[in-house]
Amino acid sequence: MPKTVLITGADRGVGFALCECFLKGGWQVIAGQYMPDWPQLSQLSRQEPENLHIIPLDVSDTESVNTAAKACAALCSTIDLLISCAGISGNEEYDNMRAVFNVNTIAALRVTEAFLPLMQGGLKRLAYISSEAGSISVAHRQDTFSYTMSKTALNMVVRRMFRTLRPQGYSFRLYHPGWVRSYMMGTKSTVGNFEPEEAAEAAYRQFITDRPTEDVLVMTDISGEMWPY
Repeated sequence: MPKTVLITGADRGVGFALCECFLKGGWQVIAGQYMPDWPQLSQLSRQEPENLHIIPLDVSDTESVNTAAKACAALCSTIDLLISCAGISGNEEYDNMRAVFNVNTIAALRVTEAFLPLMQGGLKRLAYISSEAGSISVAHRQDTFSYTMSKTALNMVVRRMFRTLRPQGYSFRLYHPGWVRSYMMGTKSTVGNFEPEEAAEAAYRQFITDRPTEDVLVMTDISGEMWPY
């Protein structure tokens, strides 16, 4: 039986590229779709009708997350790997900052809690897309309070979940993809060091590979190097 992965933020960018990687690797992919009008997932689904399942998922909304969990339960008995990839950037207006925190930080906890019942009998691996922007000790950015703060808080959320869930057999991946030419600002960026496909391929390898030190939570980058968080 193929393993099953759930990917949030799967419409485009790194999330969509992760869908492609896992399909090529023979996994069953459940893709959380936030933008039904964006065509890539639908096109990929027509190419992989047996292995790609699209579910509506707004990670910022508890009702949407709970509905998505019920939809997943109807599709499969077990989710082996959950990848929290959905993320946004924003400005420094307070309402916008709250929205960024909701998607980048609180959603990681919201989604994990909703889908944990489906992970009991599988690989029990949880993966989160973070950023060097959240590392306090190497912080160098002079703008984007909302994004940097949200990623620092995400790292703490993952740390707290690690302390609770690792004794229950869960393993964790905290991944810094680097400066990706992504859609974080709404349109595809023309600046950055990596294409989404490059960041996703490195993430795929790290997410599916067991580590000899699963009892230690680390944040790794596209090269596998560890970053302080």
